[in-house]
Amino acid sequence: MRNEFSCGGVVYNIDNHKMIFLLLHYCSGHWDFPKGNREREENYIDTIRREIKEETGIRDLTFICGFEKEISYKYRREEQLISKKVLYRLARTHSKEVVLSSEHRNFAWDPYEIALKRLTYKKSKEILTESYKFLTTL
Repeated sequence: MRNEFSCGGVVYNIDNHKMIFLLLHYCSGHWDFPKGNREREENYIDTIRREIKEETGIRDLTFICGFEKEISYKYRREEQLISKKVLYRLARTHSKEVVLSSEHRNFAWDPYEIALKRLTYKKSKEILTESYKFLTTL
């Protein structure tokens, strides 16, 4: 079994006094947060910044202190079992313009309730719920 470690961002914006969350529609068909594998010289924040920039074009990010969640899961790639861990941080942006990478079909800026329905995976829904609860208690 191969191990992978990725970092991702739960990116949000405030639009008309309402929180909206950025979700990406991956070419494989699922909806999720921007994320990607950490490179050797990078720390977690560097990886998240790079991945969000590469996948969405967004550079304007402010990381929210006090929120960090890790999930783990297994999946298959070309007959090989992969054990993956993903560390998520919460980040605010003032940008809404998105330039998608070739890894994605589409994107959405959704309020919490709609984003929760749109996300494909249960663990991503849990991350969104924890992020939303954290933000509403600030």
